[in-house]
Amino acid sequence: MITRTVSKNPRTTRGDLVNDLQRAGTKVTKATISSTLGRQGLKSCSARRVPLLKPVHVQARLKFAREHLDDPAEDWENVIWSDETKIELFGKNSTRRVWKRKNAELHPKNTIPTVKHGGGNIMLWGCFSAKGPGRLIRVKERMNGAMYREILSDNLLPSARALKMKRGWVFQHDNDPKHTARAMKEWLRKKHFKVLEWPSQSPDLNPIENLWRELKVRVAQRQPQNITALEEICMEQWAKIPPTIPYECCVKADGARDGEEGQRKRRGGRGWSLEELAALQPRGEEEEG
Repeated sequence: MITRTVSKNPRTTRGDLVNDLQRAGTKVTKATISSTLGRQGLKSCSARRVPLLKPVHVQARLKFAREHLDDPAEDWENVIWSDETKIELFGKNSTRRVWKRKNAELHPKNTIPTVKHGGGNIMLWGCFSAKGPGRLIRVKERMNGAMYREILSDNLLPSARALKMKRGWVFQHDNDPKHTARAMKEWLRKKHFKVLEWPSQSPDLNPIENLWRELKVRVAQRQPQNITALEEICMEQWAKIPPTIPYECCVKADGARDGEEGQRKRRGGRGWSLEELAALQPRGEEEEG
């Protein structure tokens, strides 16, 4: 009964199970429930927060995967990745625990759909390539198209020069309306920037998400006590990220570049097809307990 219940609804808590069993005339403890489910390969963990994928998003991700499946590592080394993120001064977003089996953390039942920028105290824009971090700036006002163009004008080319990007380097940003507006596309065209076509609702495909996580871990360890300190520590820690980490984010992170054995380890032994990978909810953060 216990296994069947949590398999049907992974968000069932141990307290719920204790109450259900008591009503059925069986008295058990939460520890007993944990050990029973553990023997069935189930453990409690925080549900991942992931973007909600619609069929059109799945098809776009599949198209992107097919088009770039055989791209050599050198191509990815010549991309400047960019994004915005928000960093909180105190605390963290709430979590929800679920019961899951091994390698099932991305099943829709075990995730929490989210939208971008759910909260935080300061907003940052940054970019990087396989050669290292580019510029990082704080966005102090609500960003609009004109402000975004100013950010790119002041920071993108200087980053490309500092990173010593090769001729023909490619710029990546997501499909935020500010990024895809006609005025923005025309500005990029006039500046002769080559832009990587990007599928919507796919932050997990952007390796900068790994760099944001690295930055947030480093900042949390410093425990800033006010907004000024938070901004200063963000800039300081961004500059301290060693080049090996961006390189691994861009090139080493893809199992396809490590051969079949690397892919197998990353997939937990399962032979994922492109269609399955595209349909998977993007990977979010998870905490096990």
